[in-house]
Amino acid sequence: MTGPADPYWTHRRTPAHQEFRSARDILLAHRDDHDAAYAAFRWPRLRHFNWALEWFDVIARGNDATALSVVRADGTAADSTFDTLSRESDRTANWLRELGVRRGERVLLLLDARPELWEILLACLKTGAVVIPAYTSLSGPEIRERVERGRIRHVISEEHTAAAVPALPGARVLVEGTAAGWLPYAERERMPDSFRPDGPTQADDIAFCYFTSGTTSAPKLVAHTHTSYPVGHLSSMYWNGLLPGDRHLNISAPGWAKHAWSGFFAPWNAEATIVALAPGAFDAAEFGAAADRLRVTSVCAPPSVWRLLMPHLARRRPGLLREATSAGEPLTAAEAAVVGAHWGVRLRDGYGQSEATAMVGTTPGLRGPDDRLGKALPGYVLTLMGEDGPTDHGPGELCVDLTAGPAGLMAGYLDDTGELRPAGEAGLYRTGDIAVRDGEGFVRILGREDDVFKSYDHRLSPYEIEAVLRRHPAVREAAVVPQPDPVGGAVPVAYLETLPEATAEAELGRELAEFCAGRLAPHSRPRAFSVVEALPRTTSGKVRRAVLAERARELPLARGADPFGEASLVG
Repeated sequence: MTGPADPYWTHRRTPAHQEFRSARDILLAHRDDHDAAYAAFRWPRLRHFNWALEWFDVIARGNDATALSVVRADGTAADSTFDTLSRESDRTANWLRELGVRRGERVLLLLDARPELWEILLACLKTGAVVIPAYTSLSGPEIRERVERGRIRHVISEEHTAAAVPALPGARVLVEGTAAGWLPYAERERMPDSFRPDGPTQADDIAFCYFTSGTTSAPKLVAHTHTSYPVGHLSSMYWNGLLPGDRHLNISAPGWAKHAWSGFFAPWNAEATIVALAPGAFDAAEFGAAADRLRVTSVCAPPSVWRLLMPHLARRRPGLLREATSAGEPLTAAEAAVVGAHWGVRLRDGYGQSEATAMVGTTPGLRGPDDRLGKALPGYVLTLMGEDGPTDHGPGELCVDLTAGPAGLMAGYLDDTGELRPAGEAGLYRTGDIAVRDGEGFVRILGREDDVFKSYDHRLSPYEIEAVLRRHPAVREAAVVPQPDPVGGAVPVAYLETLPEATAEAELGRELAEFCAGRLAPHSRPRAFSVVEALPRTTSGKVRRAVLAERARELPLARGADPFGEASLVG
């Protein structure tokens, strides 16, 4: 694609751009050969790099292909070309600089999926400002806490979240509507659509920060650099199986780090189109038809969304769909099989964290055991640390070898004073997840280190028990947590969301106990079942296990002298 006669634009084809492209192209060339890609791939080692200027603008200027399609609640879509987004983000970057947004200053984004979000993300990267995306569903106290703990200087917000934002030393911008003390985003329209940065961007400067989901504690602020997310998401691109020209739909809210994975960096690393759903646009019953209408070739969603789709898969098989992926929590082989049976595609699992890009996954050309997550992705060297040290097969804590220089790992955690605590120690970054690995390198996650617990000297993984419970026809969703036990230390109890056609509660406990008896060892069977209207979740959809574990302390447990005797259904 030929760009305009602009010497500065041409100069953006820097050595860093070429090194990034070469690494990207190795992954595309070995798309169907995981082991070959793993052997050949090396992270680009960059001193200076600004992905928005040196990658996105280079592929975008003069390019009239669709880069972004934001689907509204009424089903219509707002499309933006690569060239349009390059120019509009330049316009926004010029305006932000005029407003006093400086390199290294933190900008809180309280935005839903709308075209302006992508313009602003690109613009912030171009100026060197640090982006902190957050959910628009946050409460007032949560917004104020993030402003304070995140040391926010500027905010760009939806109208309905503006009232909760306190006074700031910098700019407050509304993308739509009006509010006293706020600047309208439309003011940027008077700015030129060509941006010149004030200098090179250090590749290790902070670019993005995310508050972690906080399932067991207060959210921590994860800091990513101009390398770790833009370059690091080459691994996520490879896991998703994306190709130039694809139309990739990622179902996640902009405040979730997964949105940056598959809703920003990974598709544009591949020169693919991002398809995004605005609030109210997701309809599980009509999803297959919508995917056809939007010409979607790839879908990524968390397991909770795939489970919402399960009852409707038979309605319509998306004709262009080639890739289907899932991340966020473990996916069961049975769930993947249902999608495959109805849609004719493999639903492939992947693993990463807010602290890192995709680290493990089943890639398009990788075949292995159905109950395994996949292999280490290109660029990541992983090890398992057991109670007595490194272990080949586990179980052990999944760790990233820092001596291999994984580009996709965070710079560290930012504390409330703004100081950075680097990731890892003794040459390892500990993920906090317990895993096993077979002789061919296939990994299976057993659960969080703080979720896995011992019961009568047996180490139990809630994820594996939950996978069995979800196979019962009455169960829509399940979460297993420990309940303190005076003899065994703890016993598993299960909280359940049931389907409308579920058996009456009086019979359900007996049914579930019999169901588990044929599929779980005695020490793994839940000792009590509690039906709830909805499991408590974080905004990103993860179950808040700490909340359930606290409830379990008060949950009555009906059993006799036999610790593995009859279970009960309790309120």
